[in-house]
Amino acid sequence: MRTPRQITVAALFEPGELRAASFIVTLYGDVVEPRGGLLWMGTLVEVCALVGISETRVRTAVSRLVAAGRLEGMREGRRSFYRLAEAARREFAAAAALVFAPPPRPAGWLIAEGEEGAGFATLGGGLVIGPDTGAPPGEELAFAASWRQGRAALRRFAEERWGLAAQAEAYAGFLARFAPLDAAAPGEDEASFVARTLLVHAFRAVVLCDPRLPAEALPGDWPEARARALFARLYGALSPAADSFVAQVFASLDGPLPAETEATRRRLSELAAP
Repeated sequence: MRTPRQITVAALFEPGELRAASFIVTLYGDVVEPRGGLLWMGTLVEVCALVGISETRVRTAVSRLVAAGRLEGMREGRRSFYRLAEAARREFAAAAALVFAPPPRPAGWLIAEGEEGAGFATLGGGLVIGPDTGAPPGEELAFAASWRQGRAALRRFAEERWGLAAQAEAYAGFLARFAPLDAAAPGEDEASFVARTLLVHAFRAVVLCDPRLPAEALPGDWPEARARALFARLYGALSPAADSFVAQVFASLDGPLPAETEATRRRLSELAAP
């Protein structure tokens, strides 16, 4: 039986597929933010090397993230430490909610004056339509709407406007990529940490592209539930060893990061909930 170490990076991602900046943001959001938010640059270099991201790429990515207002740095002697900037923290908190504890899919629709984007598609005549999450796309006129009839037509409309086939393919790709881990024996701390971080990195990318339409607009075999169930199982199974690795390797200004915090325990609890 293959272990997570044997099937992790090479089997899950093509060479060069992992972008340094995106992976660093995932690392901060999943590991560092729930443990205080501050990380030593030396740890970042060491951990990124585990997935084939060189020190040069890490330092370049960090410089660009700082310039873009995504990371903030500080120095203590000769050591540099970084944390997510406030805007990036809010953004990842919203993303983490979709990853670990998503709200129910919207039950209705909004029709509003506005422009396409942020989950809203053009209807014509200056109107857009999207799932009713309680947040209209602007300050203009908006109506709550509900679907009444024509399921096949609704699903065709949703596919045309939101490209649901591509989203379904993304979920299916996640399932194919990570299903081998479901049957693998638990690995050592480092291997489990790498596997879990790549799991979050991949699932986050898929979930954030999902327009989260009402269920009535989705195909009957929509793969989100299977992808989410796999994510929850793997995250829970890998976390004991992965968190042990965090406590051994990750360093902040005040010393090692803890293996667990109230925030990390809450995430596991949310994933275990029905």
